Amino acid sequence: MDIKQYLDSTYLKTAEQAGVTDEENILIAQELIQEAIEENFKLIMIRPNRVALAKAMILKAKSTVQVGTVIDFPEGKSEVEEKLKEAVQAIHDGADDLDFVCNYEAFKKGDIDLVKKEVLQCTQLGLANKKVVKWIIEVAALADKEIIQLSSLIKNVIVSNFEQELFSRVFVKSSTGFYKTQNDLPNGATVPAIKMMLENASPLPVKAAGGVRTYGEAIEMIEMGVKRIGTSGAKMIANGQNFNNEY
Repeated sequence: MDIKQYLDSTYLKTAEQAGVTDEENILIAQELIQEAIEENFKLIMIRPNRVALAKAMILKAKSTVQVGTVIDFPEGKSEVEEKLKEAVQAIHDGADDLDFVCNYEAFKKGDIDLVKKEVLQCTQLGLANKKVVKWIIEVAALADKEIIQLSSLIKNVIVSNFEQELFSRVFVKSSTGFYKTQNDLPNGATVPAIKMMLENASPLPVKAAGGVRTYGEAIEMIEMGVKRIGTSGAKMIANGQNFNNEY
């Protein structure tokens, strides 16, 4: 097993979040894009305003690394039309994977029709453009019952509206890595949350994001059935090292 083909090397911090200038933040992004090329990771996951940069670097290097970006990140509260507009721009800039933040707050409030609408329309856009689509459900913001219900909702929308051969291109993803929890509780992928997602999203694949910090944890997730892992420590994990950075 080549663990690097499961790893989405991720850098999603703004300059303010990273405590650096905008110029320094661009350099950090460039370094991680170059690292992804050299290490041959599955994908580099970056903010939308860095997609064109990543695509240019990857094409110049004749690399097979894919470019992923986040849509309506990190809260997922925008109208469907705004999500679609942002996704169209990301597609234009060369993104291969579109990781949409699901409007989980609307889901928690019972606005199921809104969530169904965004999952259907945004997935249609992505698949029509031959992209991989992922739906971030933010497990740290959900009770166990809600993780099960939201994973099932996304699965049901996809299974009811798309051909079976497309199911493998639509993921349910655990976390943004930016959700603020109380009492320092985990804000990313946990084994119990991933297990619920795997059981209720199937046949859709699952991506574990946030909180996977060791080679052993990554292997455990893969053996559970996870198809992709998002991490800001991809190189360290691939080399069997541990890391303690945030997502």
